[in-house]
This record gives sequence, structure tokens and C-alpha cells, in this order.
Amino acid sequence: MTVFPPPGLSVAAGGPGARELFAEGLLQFLRPAVATARPESQVELREHIDSLATELCRINEDQKVALDLDPYVKKLLNARRRVVLVNNILQNAQERLRRLNHSVAKETVRRRAMLEAGGYQPK
Repeated sequence: MTVFPPPGLSVAAGGPGARELFAEGLLQFLRPAVATARPESQVELREHIDSLATELCRINEDQKVALDLDPYVKKLLNARRRVVLVNNILQNAQERLRRLNHSVAKETVRRRAMLEAGGYQPK
């Protein structure tokens, strides 16, 4: 998905609406990935950020009037790094929960077997 300004409005011109247009385009670009709450959405968001950073670099190279997009690219890369960190934290938490669930299930089976065998003596 490529976001371009409407005809007659150039982001490179640096007019009063250029920054708002850029921010709105960025929000429209990222909104679909952020709106979903699936684990895969972290990967999709990271991919969207990567493609947007690439697109910004390409736009920056193609502009005849110098437009400094480097701060935006750096912000995107920083956001990508944070997304990766959060994704890693979520994966680790999910794995711990899976192991805990497995342990609880094993303990439940063990206690049921003890109850059914009459080996459990309440205190």
C-alpha cells in the first residue's frame, strides 16, 4: 500500500497541511495491522513498518526538493524494534502459560487417579 498526497498538495512543499497529511497517511497505513489482536498481527505490523520505512527512503531519494525523512525513518525503525521486543515478551509469556497449563493438567490427572484409587487421605 502506497500513500501519496492528493493532487495539488506536495509533502515536499512543507506547507501547513503537509505534516497532517503525512501523519494521516501513516495512521491509515498502520491502522489495519494495529486493529487486529492476533499474535500474527505483531509480524504484520513489523512488515508494514519495514515496507513503510523502505517507501519513505524511496520517496526521499526521488524528491527533487530536499525533504528530510530520516527522523521519520528512525522513528519507524525504533517502533519496529519495540514491536519485536513486545512480540518476544508475548511469545515467552505464551510458552510459560502453555507449560503451566500442561503441569496443571498433569497434576489434575494425578489427583483424580489418587481419588479414584482411594489413595487420597484428606487431612
